[in-house]
Amino acid sequence: MKVWLRSLLFLLILLIITPIFALIALLVLPLPPLRRYRIVTGWSRLYTWFGVHLCGVRYRVEGLENLPDTPCIIYSKHQSAWETVVFQAIFPPQVWVAKRELAWVPFFGWGLATLSPILINRSDRRKANQQLIDQGRDRLAKGFWIVIFPEGSRVPAGKQREFKHGGARLAHDLNVPILPVALNSGEFWPKNSLWRFPGEITVSIGPAIHPAGHTIQSLTNAGQGWINHEMPRISGIGPCHPRNQSNLANTPSRATVD
Repeated sequence: MKVWLRSLLFLLILLIITPIFALIALLVLPLPPLRRYRIVTGWSRLYTWFGVHLCGVRYRVEGLENLPDTPCIIYSKHQSAWETVVFQAIFPPQVWVAKRELAWVPFFGWGLATLSPILINRSDRRKANQQLIDQGRDRLAKGFWIVIFPEGSRVPAGKQREFKHGGARLAHDLNVPILPVALNSGEFWPKNSLWRFPGEITVSIGPAIHPAGHTIQSLTNAGQGWINHEMPRISGIGPCHPRNQSNLANTPSRATVD
């Protein structure tokens, strides 16, 4: 089946199941956070299943032995919408740091809001930093891991951006480790594109980095250093990496939908 047809069918399925799970999310709102999480993330499991079996986007995870026994900060490269969903199948129950406006998006945002995310006001940096610390402490106490994308937003495959300090500051202030994660999802599930290309995404988990003995800057540098050192090993495989773009000459035009 052609890439464009698989991708359109995947989008159609999401359009059907997302309102259903948004309603389920509202119905289970009175339940405790972790129980609510396990029910609502049924949407993520379906998303992942159809991504694998309909779009042919498989994945493998390296370094699972590096997962700590207690909640920590998942400190990840960010290339695609893929990891914001499939991480729920890879890591223990987790919450995400996101701009508060996402909770206002119909259906998707409503479901997100029931999963105990850390929603911050990015227009007020001082207030956002305090929200991050206060809500982060609360989520860790409830048994959630915290996902942070230190680049701030998705960065296309083959590119990188300087890491922000928020994730390291949170780990430093709350005395929990960061867990660096490298991935190449954008090579198969690209940013701002409707098309999902078959292949195997690699998610590589590094050793936890504890904040003891680190400043916020040196902790940021350590996480960024591990990820940047790991990326060349797992990159350049997928059709959407810049070096392979010529192979997409016969693919329908990219759309600004994700």
